[in-house]
Amino acid sequence: QVQLVESGGGLVQPGGSLRLSCAASGNRFSISIMAWYRQAPGKQRELVASITRSGSTNYEDSVKGRFTISRDIGKNTVYLQMNSLKPEDTAVYYCNVVIGVTYWGQGTQVTVSS
Repeated sequence: QVQLVESGGGLVQPGGSLRLSCAASGNRFSISIMAWYRQAPGKQRELVASITRSGSTNYEDSVKGRFTISRDIGKNTVYLQMNSLKPEDTAVYYCNVVIGVTYWGQGTQVTVSS
């Protein structure tokens, strides 16, 4: 049973930074893709950033230059460094990993507000 444990969400002022972490455990096979999605109230869940096992990254246009995704393969952990946060970044952020099938974390709230 694969488990994903997320941490790092919270309340931050506009222009501030947060770092999200997601640690996977229980997998018998290598994780191919790790990603972060987010869902704001009344909106569909959207891909924020993804990273492959080889380190290739992909970002949603609105976060390019502000967010950085990284992973520690040995620790089965993916990170999302979020800088220059804006109120429109407010959402529940979900960790997502692909190990043949897709697994989701429980979500962590990020609120950007003064």
